[in-house]
Amino acid sequence: MQTLELKSIEQWYSKNQETSLSGLRILFDDIEPLIKNISSEFKVELLGNSNLEIPIYKISIGTGEKRILIWSQMHGNESTGTKAVFDLINFLENPEELKGIHQKMMENTSIMIIPMLNPDGAIAYTRENNEGIDLNRDAVGLKAKESNYLREILESFNPQFCFNLHDQRTIFNVKDTRNPATISFLAPSEEITREVTEGRTETMSVIVSMNSLLQQCIPGHVGRYTDEYYPTATGDNFQRMGFNTILIEAGHYKDDYDRELVRKFNFFGLLQGLYFLASTNDYSDYQSYFDIPNNDKKFYDILYKNGVIVEESKEKVADIGVLFKYKVVDSKLVKYNYIESVGDLSECLGHLEIDLDNTLFNYE
Repeated sequence: MQTLELKSIEQWYSKNQETSLSGLRILFDDIEPLIKNISSEFKVELLGNSNLEIPIYKISIGTGEKRILIWSQMHGNESTGTKAVFDLINFLENPEELKGIHQKMMENTSIMIIPMLNPDGAIAYTRENNEGIDLNRDAVGLKAKESNYLREILESFNPQFCFNLHDQRTIFNVKDTRNPATISFLAPSEEITREVTEGRTETMSVIVSMNSLLQQCIPGHVGRYTDEYYPTATGDNFQRMGFNTILIEAGHYKDDYDRELVRKFNFFGLLQGLYFLASTNDYSDYQSYFDIPNNDKKFYDILYKNGVIVEESKEKVADIGVLFKYKVVDSKLVKYNYIESVGDLSECLGHLEIDLDNTLFNYE
């Protein structure tokens, strides 16, 4: 298996990360200057405009036969992949000491990137677009303009492999561990029986390669997303249509709520996947995909243990699970606490755990 040297890409990343992008809410206004200043090695084309008349671009590079499509921010409030994509663009513009890797990718692959598919959702910080449509559940109905743009690219570019970049909630842990699922992968099912088809084994082999690198930097923090078949989902339909689709879900890492460390791990995984595809046509090593632990849902952002609550005028001891939620207020992203669960949460985990020691829980 062709695996990148972690030390080399760590050194490159420390000098070349796209520092103009940070935080959870990334808007088209943030990426527009980067697109306008991109080097002439890239071909930048307008796909169309969103409902709010915000441009949606595709960015292409490479001359190789193996065609790879990457898209990010299909959900407007999932921006980690967008940050990682511009880190990748910096790599493709400025390989420096990784010239050998860059050359192989440029000669053997043609890469097309849609860096922000849902700019309207990014403004509202919602999964859905401006019409309330979840683009990731619109692969059959194609009701949204953005879904049709993506389908047009799929049919005209005809990629052998796709990378579908998402964020997952902080609730996920790697099953049977106390580790957050920092990066999760999925080789989507093509139909309800979840048969392991030839296309899925090819997708799995890419994920095996990506996991081999990530286990060096975040051991035990990589999970496998459920392969339950969703008949209207983008990845499931693209995989069924013969376009191998790798789902990357960026999750949580300790104290990294802005996902700045996670965007690095996302970039590492994406770069490894592209390098693997540029280096081989052998997809026989896929069985290790099933060794990646499943995700579980045991985390709260704050877990208060042994708190006293008042219920029907009576006091009782309970645990309280709090999740952080976000909303846009006066054009700024605001975080607030939301009580998700109250009761016996002894089997659950908290990114922050506080023992109230039988004192009254303050709901304020």
